[in-house]
Amino acid sequence: MEEIGGTERVLELKKELRRVTEALMVDDDEDGDLGVTDHAIETLRALKELELKRSDFGEGIVKLKNLELQEAPHEFRCPISGILMKEPVVAASGQTFEELSIRKWLNEGNTKCPKTHQLLSHNALIPNHSIKNMITSWRNATGKGDARPTHADAPGPNPTREHLVKLLETLPDQTASVGELRLLTACSSSARTLIGEISGAIPRLLSPFLIERCYSDPALYEDMVATILNISTDHSCQTKILKGGTTTTTSAVISFLSDALRSKNSDTRGHAAAALSTLSTLDANKAVIRESDAIKQLIKLLEEGHPLVSRDAAFAILNLCTLVENRERALSHGAVTVVIDKIVARVFVDEMLEILARFSGHRKAVEEMEERNMVACLLSILGEDVGERCKENCVAIVYSMCYSDPRKLVMINEREALSRVAKTGTSRAKRKANGLLERLDRFAFVSHTM
Repeated sequence: MEEIGGTERVLELKKELRRVTEALMVDDDEDGDLGVTDHAIETLRALKELELKRSDFGEGIVKLKNLELQEAPHEFRCPISGILMKEPVVAASGQTFEELSIRKWLNEGNTKCPKTHQLLSHNALIPNHSIKNMITSWRNATGKGDARPTHADAPGPNPTREHLVKLLETLPDQTASVGELRLLTACSSSARTLIGEISGAIPRLLSPFLIERCYSDPALYEDMVATILNISTDHSCQTKILKGGTTTTTSAVISFLSDALRSKNSDTRGHAAAALSTLSTLDANKAVIRESDAIKQLIKLLEEGHPLVSRDAAFAILNLCTLVENRERALSHGAVTVVIDKIVARVFVDEMLEILARFSGHRKAVEEMEERNMVACLLSILGEDVGERCKENCVAIVYSMCYSDPRKLVMINEREALSRVAKTGTSRAKRKANGLLERLDRFAFVSHTM
């Protein structure tokens, strides 16, 4: 009876350990609640003790080193490499990967999560200290070597309001506090929320004096931009970052991020682009950002072609250009030319088509697309191995180009691709494709009768 009861308890503990681990891997809080992490570690210890007890009683058939506990849970292994993670980080999709593996994946130009296949909204990677601590505990419990503890000075995942206030009060004199704020805001959503709630926190963090010091300190520069990115992911902070201080402070923040887009450090440039992308999800922020030269710099980054930075720049441009005024600004800085070049070269095609679709109703943009023979290019993409959203944008752009002037229908020399989309595409793609096919038939009939 004791052996049966022990077996059932082992199964219960393993089930509980797997449940908590899986929750931490996809938690919206990136690093999870400290209590949940402790619970997972305690469960792991209890499982070890129970297995040891069963071994001492002679009820186990094998020793601890041969138990299932010795095999690392699959959640501890990187989904890309399959190797036990040493530096787990959370991507924009909420999934956890080994940092080296996911960075290599992103550097190769991949734009979707390798596990969920969803489009990544940015390339920022946030350390997952909960999983790292659990892996360290598992190594210690099983003797699997390389049991490196978490950095002794690393702050807890959920800092108190008092701790954050003390950190902010040290600014701008103690610039090392910015590094700690970067870590705290990367690891905990509660820290990001608290920053937004503490009176005067954002103006103090983004004070002109501290921003000025960044220009002579590359490490501080990156920490500052990364901290702004981290807190900008909290919805309650998005408006406060730009409107939480005086007009001078607001202007300084936008100028700071715009300047960061020109940094020699690609990580700093990427963080700045991602921060502007996140901030520009609010219409009120889009208008504020337009008053700077951020749009111009983002287009330059897009043209530059760095695999990570360019994608973040593309998302920022996409968000900003939902406003007509911002589209006009982007057009004046050559956005359409850069986007067309990328599409022709088949670079970031999904994102570039999304941006081009934003401009497809603009006369100047349509003229440039005609000059570059984009109708033929877009129709050729329909026959390539691309996603449904990509095909939808291709058809929508062609439809928009031809809608106001039926004479442009003569540029369509590939009906077969349109016919396939009309049958198998998304509902919007079908509607646009059928509309084009009907206009083609009508145009051909009118031309024949004249």
